[in-house]
Amino acid sequence: MKPARNPKPSAENARVTCSVCGSRFYFDETDAPPFCSQRCKAIDLNRWLDEEISLPHEGGPKMGEVVELDEGED
Repeated sequence: MKPARNPKPSAENARVTCSVCGSRFYFDETDAPPFCSQRCKAIDLNRWLDEEISLPHEGGPKMGEVVELDEGED
């Protein structure tokens, strides 16, 4: 029999949704936060490594553009 859940929500016992599979789970009951399982954690890592997802990048030189850096004045 499972112990009774604490009725007061807190960061440790919050019920969250896995960003990979969409399942609901208690944050304090997973071994792979913020994911529901090691499988979902690995899927997310693979998406980053395959560049399916990434952080937005703005500015900077264009691909192949040569940029001279200032050495500073001495």
